[in-house]
Amino acid sequence: MSGTTQSFRLSYGDCDTVGIAYFAIYYPWMERTYSSWLYDNGIRAGQLSEELGVYVVGVHSEATYLRQVTVFDELTCEVRRERVGGSSYTLGFTFHRGDELVTTGTMTFACRDLEHRKTPVPERIAKLLHTLEPMPHS
Repeated sequence: MSGTTQSFRLSYGDCDTVGIAYFAIYYPWMERTYSSWLYDNGIRAGQLSEELGVYVVGVHSEATYLRQVTVFDELTCEVRRERVGGSSYTLGFTFHRGDELVTTGTMTFACRDLEHRKTPVPERIAKLLHTLEPMPHS
């Protein structure tokens, strides 16, 4: 799935003093992978109010750490579809080091109109979300 992944190499700034990745590094990569995927599909996350008349706000996120990663490890983050509801959606993320799954995460977004009231997920976004591979569940 072109455009659904971002790859990066950990640096010292991503890790603690013993070289193990700091937990918070995953969140910017989840957001970056998501917003780059939107951009690759003609949607600018920061311009949704102008383009679609909605705000999309993050309301929940989490990450589960399965394997330790260290400085200079190369990771790939992939965005997947977790759930698409009436006014919100949840994206799933997988982080791999080569073929090894090291971390999973989710981010939930809620749609609000220009007066900040709950509003349906715009059709353009809903259709696009359904092009993502579903998040595998164990």
